[in-house]
Amino acid sequence: MDLATTYLDLRLPHPFIVGASPLSDDLDSVRRLEDAGAAAITLRSLFAEQLDAEGLATHRAMDGVSHASPEAATYLPDPDDFVLGPDAYLDHLAQVKQAVAVPVVASLNGARADGWLDYARKITAAGADGLELNLYDVVTDPELASEAVERQRREIVASVTQGIDIPVAVKVSPFYTGLPAFARRLQRAGAAGIVLFNRFFEPDLNIEELEVITGHGASHSGLLLLRLRWLAILRPGFTGSLAASGGVHTVDDAVKAIMAGADAVQLVTCLLRRGPAYLTELKDGVAQWLEEHEYESLAQARGSMDLAHCPNPAAYRRAQYMRLLQTWSGV
Repeated sequence: MDLATTYLDLRLPHPFIVGASPLSDDLDSVRRLEDAGAAAITLRSLFAEQLDAEGLATHRAMDGVSHASPEAATYLPDPDDFVLGPDAYLDHLAQVKQAVAVPVVASLNGARADGWLDYARKITAAGADGLELNLYDVVTDPELASEAVERQRREIVASVTQGIDIPVAVKVSPFYTGLPAFARRLQRAGAAGIVLFNRFFEPDLNIEELEVITGHGASHSGLLLLRLRWLAILRPGFTGSLAASGGVHTVDDAVKAIMAGADAVQLVTCLLRRGPAYLTELKDGVAQWLEEHEYESLAQARGSMDLAHCPNPAAYRRAQYMRLLQTWSGV
């Protein structure tokens, strides 16, 4: 079965890539991922707060916003606790590139417009095959309008993409009023692909101790549903790459993401739980499913259930919600 796909202008033998996570923190783990068949490996994110002293000072003083990123082990760590600093990150990237033959994608996580381009150039020089910009910010300023937020994001993407010659993916949240238009504008700004979605930490309240508790539930297949909706909506009008991130744990999950329109599927939690060999199991399982259902290739299945091709496009819109309310019986 031909599982080949293209993601960020990279021709891959199949769609399964390793998402930004601790999985890429040491060379032995990276080699095991390659041996298990990973089509590409995304390194753990380097946070924008790590790139200058002012950012670190701000982080120390304002750890209340630390719930914003899903890729830290608990929440955005103290500066001294970051696994890799900026210089060590570049060294690690170069070592990973020497250790494996598969494409290696670096990752920058933040929302500042300044300071990214210089480091993106260093990442390019260190050998990265691509760059993932993880735009993680939670907007709390009541004076900052949505158009201004989107403009800031586009300026970051344009600044980075115009200054380097490797493809850039933008990892976004689902919380945009007009996500299809925003995705197109990101592509016009230079993004080669969109990753759906960021997962934000969800704060809870300890009402006895009067504390805000920062937590993050483990990924599960139920998270895929939001990704399926937006993959399917974006796919017909978006000419760049689309990647699903979050909620893919089984063969069926992967098939759904592909049929909704994903060019690539990022795996993290299932590999942390079950080991790199599970990647092979998923890849072989998708190939078997496609063969049993008489598909000739992954390309034939990709997008076959998106907004333009599914038998009931209204299911992706509010009409389904209206129908649910009208037919609910209370049992």
